[in-house]
Amino acid sequence: MEQTYFHSVTLNKDKCKGCTNCIKHCPTEAIRVRNSKAVIINERCIDCGECIRVCPYHAKKAVTDPIKSIENYKFKIALPAPSLYGQFGPNYSRERIISALKHLGFDYVFEVAQAAEIVSNATIQYMKNEDVKKPVISSACPAVVRLIQVRFPSLIENLLKIESPMEVAAALSKQEVHKKYGIPLEDIGAFFISPCAAKVTSVKSPYEDKVSNVNGVLSINDVFLPILEYMKKHSNDEIEQFSLSSAIGVAWAGTGGESDALKTGRRIAVHEIKNVINILEQAVKDGLGDIEFIEALACPEGCLGGPLNVENPFIAKVNLKNEINKILESQSHNVPKVGDVKELVWKSDVEYRPIMKLDDNMMKALEKMQKIDELSDSLPGLDCGACGAPSCRALAEDIVRGNAKETDCIFKLRKKVNDIANQLHMIEDD
Repeated sequence: MEQTYFHSVTLNKDKCKGCTNCIKHCPTEAIRVRNSKAVIINERCIDCGECIRVCPYHAKKAVTDPIKSIENYKFKIALPAPSLYGQFGPNYSRERIISALKHLGFDYVFEVAQAAEIVSNATIQYMKNEDVKKPVISSACPAVVRLIQVRFPSLIENLLKIESPMEVAAALSKQEVHKKYGIPLEDIGAFFISPCAAKVTSVKSPYEDKVSNVNGVLSINDVFLPILEYMKKHSNDEIEQFSLSSAIGVAWAGTGGESDALKTGRRIAVHEIKNVINILEQAVKDGLGDIEFIEALACPEGCLGGPLNVENPFIAKVNLKNEINKILESQSHNVPKVGDVKELVWKSDVEYRPIMKLDDNMMKALEKMQKIDELSDSLPGLDCGACGAPSCRALAEDIVRGNAKETDCIFKLRKKVNDIANQLHMIEDD
């Protein structure tokens, strides 16, 4: 039985006007417009949030956990994504942001940037294994992992099989609190503060057959104002220094941060989903030459462009660079070492999620595919989206699946209307 899973990206039909912005931008053709309302096809959705970004009516939204959900645990850990630091200007230091988080109700703060450093070191060790299939593709962006699952199954073996910084941070922070304060692990809740919807999905429905170490996901846009208000009222309040990440981990928030941390080898950093698709298509064709590592991030400017952020990604990039420069100038930091890289390696592989399966019976599936080809050739090929599907090919598939009809195409409808009119005219002449 095919496994179903939670989706963070949802639709508010009351706000939807039935425009075609979302269907034209969805990278996996997961959206249709039917009866003047958008419909999300769950099997195709990768929760990249592109529809959230482009919808002019804000009809798409990401389901995240409310801030009050932290009260379900006796001890609460905040796991801020490094992109959080880019949301604030140069007057708001990382120390002040972390201090504000503690006053929101968290008992402890563990930077995901620290875990990013550990993952970077583990990746360096991982890449030394000659049996690893190259180019290795970063698995830190869950939307990209889902994209590979549904559109590029031949690249699944290329995925970096190391836990994401979010998962590593959750596991390490819980162990740290348990050892330091003796608090039972079941009483500790770790909450990731996220720039994107895909992270929510990866927590609620991990790609692997396991339970996430993260207990909840809060959106950056939900915590932004409370943090800002606190910092404005407590301008001189600095957190008691414990251990902050280096520039390496903080830089993961923007494009190039992860790949730059590897130091050696031919590596590329690609961001924004359409560019990621182009690179992956080239990788499938074995057209990347001697590239050894691909950092692929679904959002523009990486996590700084996540749809749950507040600041413009280009301004956030400047803010983040300012913080990185301060770290480089003031901090002598030893990057944490990872012991055995096997401790962080996935215990199971992600699986191919076929979205083009037309029928369980092979012969019937081939017949349906032939019918799709015939229908597609008969359609105008303009991919105008007026039918509610992103392309003529997608409409042909919908027709074969029984989810649409030929006259949904306005050109087919016009021809049918003209044929009927001509027939009526001939009857009148008789």
